[in-house]
Amino acid sequence: MKTRFITFLLLFVMNLGAFAQSPYQPAEENLKARQEFQDNKFGIFLHWGLYAMLATGEWTMTNNNLNYKEYAKLAGGFYPSKFNADKWVEAIKASGAKYICFTSRHHEGFSMFDTKYSDYNLVKATPFKRDIVKELAAACAKQGIKLHFYYSHLDWAREDYPWGRTGQGTGRSNSKGDWKSYYQFMNNQLTELLTNYGPVGAIWFDGWWDQPKSFNWELPEQYALIHKLQPGCLVGNNHHQTPFDGEDIQIFERDLPGENASGLSGQEVSRLPLETCETMNGMWGYKITDQNYKSTKTLIHYLVKAAGKNANLLMNIGPQPDGELPAVAVQRLAEMGEWMKQYGETIYGTRSGIVAPHDWGVTTQKGNKLYVHILDLKDAALFLPLTGKKVKKAVLFKDQSPVRFTKTKAGVLLEFAEVPKDIDYVVELTID
Repeated sequence: MKTRFITFLLLFVMNLGAFAQSPYQPAEENLKARQEFQDNKFGIFLHWGLYAMLATGEWTMTNNNLNYKEYAKLAGGFYPSKFNADKWVEAIKASGAKYICFTSRHHEGFSMFDTKYSDYNLVKATPFKRDIVKELAAACAKQGIKLHFYYSHLDWAREDYPWGRTGQGTGRSNSKGDWKSYYQFMNNQLTELLTNYGPVGAIWFDGWWDQPKSFNWELPEQYALIHKLQPGCLVGNNHHQTPFDGEDIQIFERDLPGENASGLSGQEVSRLPLETCETMNGMWGYKITDQNYKSTKTLIHYLVKAAGKNANLLMNIGPQPDGELPAVAVQRLAEMGEWMKQYGETIYGTRSGIVAPHDWGVTTQKGNKLYVHILDLKDAALFLPLTGKKVKKAVLFKDQSPVRFTKTKAGVLLEFAEVPKDIDYVVELTID
């Protein structure tokens, strides 16, 4: 009896070991998509849902303990008559952004696409009766823009979602929920998104933090479903943790990798492609009182600093309830686009440079070109610690005029005619 038990125990441990030794192996299409994602560097986040009608931000349902049955009545009046997917994508493309991440379903639980697994969606529950995701996917395909989908792991309106730390005051009666039912619902919707709308660049999850760390979200199986349906679709999760097995990108919220000013990004920086998301004003969803839009200079600096830390920037806009992008946001997109027309070469396809970020700015690199992005320099000279590297040439990127430089044992000293005043004073070094 004892021998049988030991044999059984050994087999059990061996099986566990075999399971533990089967980590996620990304497909060739996925690895290619990761590289393309890193090359693209700049995307636009769009937070849009019923919450736009209340114009108080995307968390208004839980912040104000709105009963989900009353909240759902907003759908009956949702008619964004000015929505035009082609105009959205045209304005976003003009900024130099290469992809769009759209909220297919946020925490409020309303689906912004035509799903057969819930009548609480844009086509069935509103007088608008148009599939915005379908129109957006067509516009993106036509204009060469990648489409990613944000998808909420939590739901403040469904009775089968187990109560988490948020949404407890929205009128749901069953705190325990029905996880099996909810999990199947999510996977059914993800299957629709990955089957009915063409190639999807990424699924961007959010809401893991709503439950205790001990909660089993069954993510490996969900990630495997995504990769089975579209092997090249990247998986990211805004869980504020180091990446889990099966994820393809690492997300940082309101912080650049390695920084934690907002308190949401204290996790270690992984070797996966990186993305930091930030708002153009203060909120993610449309808020009528939030007109505090960041200046074009600030937005450009954030994009450049992200690139200098080897990350993409996902800049958010909250569309208005009438279906238009806010005019100020469109203006910022156009102004960023003008800058990108001139300096995009120093951003697209680059990786973080061999000189680490400093208070004065960052560096990006592509091949033998090192781009020195000077954002805030108080002097007319800059020392770069380039030991072991030979600088063959130094020019000002905007006009290719020569920049005086002196080689030392510790690096290179760049000298300028005056203190740099450009939004981003870019020096191009040819190194060997």
